Amino acid sequence: MTDVRTAETGPPWEGLQGHELHAACMHAARAGDHRARDRLVAELTPLVWHVARSNGLDQHVAEDVVQTVWLALFSNLNEIKEPRTLAAWLITTTRRESQRASGGKSRSVQLTDEIAETVPSTQPAPEAEALRADRDRRIWRAFAQLSQRCQEVLRLTVLAGRAEYRLVAEALRMPPGSIGPTRGRCLNKMRDLLDIEGGGSV
Repeated sequence: MTDVRTAETGPPWEGLQGHELHAACMHAARAGDHRARDRLVAELTPLVWHVARSNGLDQHVAEDVVQTVWLALFSNLNEIKEPRTLAAWLITTTRRESQRASGGKSRSVQLTDEIAETVPSTQPAPEAEALRADRDRRIWRAFAQLSQRCQEVLRLTVLAGRAEYRLVAEALRMPPGSIGPTRGRCLNKMRDLLDIEGGGSV
């Protein structure tokens, strides 16, 4: 009897992950459960935040964009029929709001350590900093030559981390098992572009 009561009083998303967690939370949120909204925010805000920052927004503007995106989601919660599209919806909406907040201007963003993992960081000499800046520029030029799909895969796997490949797969509507191999092919293409240009590596 105790186990039955515990199961009945626990949140319906308890023990769930991925789109099943999102589906349960979305269903409960539509019914007015504020705990479900809080869980969605806690689960997916890191992704929204990193997408905003990757679009070149500073911290304060990114905070405004994140808030706007969540308000938009909860205002249109009933319009999202398929939970698998939730992450993709958030990414698309965040990009749109980020572009609006930045006046539609494209800004460069700081190169992440995972993409530029071979860049030395222990040499304080100005010469080393100049080499690092030059290598960063080469890597970004190569990145810009990749297909949009490759750019999305690399950016989102960096932002979400290897532990969240499942979420990246949901966002890009790709089979979860294809994220790693696709990422590898995109990185190889980037290495080829860097070899052609004659500098840098990933």
